[in-house]
Amino acid sequence: MITLSANLIAILIYTAAAIYFGSQFARQKSFQPSQLLSTAALGLIAHGIGVYGISVNGSSLNFSLFSASSLIFWVINAIVLISSLKKELHNLFLLLFPLSAISVIASITATNPEWQHSLSYTIAAHVILSILAYSLLTIASLQALILAYQNHALKNKSRIANARLLPPLQTMESLLFELLWVGEILLTLAILSGFYFLEDMFAQHLVHKTVFALSAWFIYALLLWGRHQMGWRGTKAIRWALAGFICLMLAYFGSKLVLEVILNRV
Repeated sequence: MITLSANLIAILIYTAAAIYFGSQFARQKSFQPSQLLSTAALGLIAHGIGVYGISVNGSSLNFSLFSASSLIFWVINAIVLISSLKKELHNLFLLLFPLSAISVIASITATNPEWQHSLSYTIAAHVILSILAYSLLTIASLQALILAYQNHALKNKSRIANARLLPPLQTMESLLFELLWVGEILLTLAILSGFYFLEDMFAQHLVHKTVFALSAWFIYALLLWGRHQMGWRGTKAIRWALAGFICLMLAYFGSKLVLEVILNRV
């Protein structure tokens, strides 16, 4: 009951915040970063209690598709909230509020107890590194989407006022590559830990996940090289960042979607 109540409160906070701040932004009205951060903190507390109740069951962890997505969005919100104290990342909550609400709704309506597992410390370390890597690179992808919107708005006179509500374009782009660097480092550690701790990363049930994860790693590595050596920026950088994210999501959520949803219905 506590778990369900916490998740419902989180859904209410996220949904109300998405409607309020989204409408403020659409009407080109400014809002204080403290408003976003305090709302996010309240949602994060309720979400954390709810995701713990769903994901942890004694010595087992529930890593079904929807419970894992809720956990990842909780980690993303926590990272953005903490980072916003020093960096101008609070605008990401405009996208995170509705996405977080959807992830919590899915976690309480489509949980699957059959996907609970007891994990060793080594595998748990690999899982934690993977979740952190996915979270950082998801944040980077959301940053890329806002940057794409900002680029578009600056070219559209009717949206210039919206663009001015966001930090300067150069600041947003610098933040994007800072997130990509940290995310790529964590993704490297996650992949290396997988090869070290797991028996066979190219086993039948892991091969697609491994291939897509490696593809994402190479895309991000090429983007970071292009930025350093060729000065890539703007639309090209955004496209490469989103391409890497698509591969990364196919690596994790794609495999879970096939295993847990599609194959279970065949």
